[in-house]
Amino acid sequence: MRRLDLRCATSGASPGGHSAMQLLKALWALAGAALCCFLVLVMHAQFLKEGQLAAGTCEIVTLDRDSSQPRRTIARQTARCACRKGQIAGTTRARPACVDARIIRTKQWCDMLPCLEGEGCDLLINRSGWTCTQPGGRIKTTTVS
Repeated sequence: MRRLDLRCATSGASPGGHSAMQLLKALWALAGAALCCFLVLVMHAQFLKEGQLAAGTCEIVTLDRDSSQPRRTIARQTARCACRKGQIAGTTRARPACVDARIIRTKQWCDMLPCLEGEGCDLLINRSGWTCTQPGGRIKTTTVS
């Protein structure tokens, strides 16, 4: 194995010698930092293998729609979430999301902001879900099972 020894010899009157060495050191430091960042990204990608979710994210696994009844559509969806400590799978802005577990325990569904922007949220009387009322009067009811 060969050893590379970089030395900069300067005569007393050459002011550019030190700056060239400093530039070389800075370039090596920059290259080292770039290599470290690249290795961290590669290692992170290995940990997040295909099929694994990043912490705090959700994905829809199944979505079934039943439009057999007139003027009524029943949709059932199942989501898979990788929530952080103190969070649980819920709904925010009509999408699956990780929400504070307290909301689920107390069944204060509207606290997780489940409705779209501009819709009003109301709890069902038995707290089994919520309704989202659009400005035009259309109501979407969601029950939790």
